[in-house]
Amino acid sequence: MKRRVFLNNTGTALGVGIIVQTLESCSKSSVTPSQPTTGLTIDLSSPANSALKTTGGFVLSKGIYIICTAPDTYIALSSICTHQGCTVNFNSSSKQFNCPCHGGMFDISGKVLVGPPTSPLPTYSVTVDGNSLTVS
Repeated sequence: MKRRVFLNNTGTALGVGIIVQTLESCSKSSVTPSQPTTGLTIDLSSPANSALKTTGGFVLSKGIYIICTAPDTYIALSSICTHQGCTVNFNSSSKQFNCPCHGGMFDISGKVLVGPPTSPLPTYSVTVDGNSLTVS
């Protein structure tokens, strides 16, 4: 076998292997991402949580994004992408969550804007009592 033929065959085999592995990793629908733990309490008077005093401000705690959507109004969403379990990033200027693994995008309510995710981000109930914010 000539070297050129060998190199062409080897390159083709490697390329096909990489493509198949990439497609398989995105097509596994049996993956169930683990969800964050609820029962979280945030001290709104703590300097570490001062971002929650501003509309658009947010904190990420124990796998849950807590976002101030209006004065004294909050939403809590899972930070785990529903596609393959990657941690999403929140962009406060666009008010969107972006998944760095496969390009999924969610709006501030958790609704899917761009796939591959087909399910929204789980949301949690938020209650405020004085300076205590509780996610359940």
